[in-house]
Amino acid sequence: MPAPDAAERLLNLLIALSHARGRMTRGEIRATVAGYDPINDRDDPGTARRRTAAFERMFERDKEDLRKLGVPLRTVTDATHGDDIGYIIDAGEAALPPISLTPVERAVIAVAAEYWENAALGTDARRALVKLTSSTGRLEDISLHLSARSTQGADAAPVIAQAIADGQAVQFDYTSAASGRARRTVEPWRLVVRGGPLYLVGLDRDRGESRTYRLSRIEGPVRTVGERRPFPR
Repeated sequence: MPAPDAAERLLNLLIALSHARGRMTRGEIRATVAGYDPINDRDDPGTARRRTAAFERMFERDKEDLRKLGVPLRTVTDATHGDDIGYIIDAGEAALPPISLTPVERAVIAVAAEYWENAALGTDARRALVKLTSSTGRLEDISLHLSARSTQGADAAPVIAQAIADGQAVQFDYTSAASGRARRTVEPWRLVVRGGPLYLVGLDRDRGESRTYRLSRIEGPVRTVGERRPFPR
């Protein structure tokens, strides 16, 4: 059985801490939460140390992710033994308002998070998916035969998305069959998905007309240029 990915492990940790009757120690978390490598008594001392160190790094990252999600994770120390540390989540404080999603809606959200997996927004997308999933109950899984995932142009998308929000032009090198490679300066209007690939729609300043650009054909970095101002569409 394959190990859970980072998002699934984080969700497992959130559920375990939210439903625990009391605090959970690191040892209990490692032994019971799916996604962590439990202690193996047959390991030699060197292997045991390496696996424990790997668990500690993973758990520290997951704690930080939970706190960035706004989850009220509290550290609780045993009154008698000061080095006996545990963790607890107040489920009432952590809960989102009830959210109702159909299987198709949930699948679309999962595809969106998968699309951003290798981009700068990947971490935020994964955290958002974990928090949203934790507040929706179990739903019937749905299989999608086509995915919007793309690695080409992934670095360009967050820069362009921010430029759209800021009202700032972008400049990049673009290759097309008609004109070859050329520098483009564009007032970005929106990003759209058409049949899987991601496209930028905006005003090409050099040509003075609206154009559509496939992000996978952008070569090199995208940079913002000029002052910030609303663009007429």
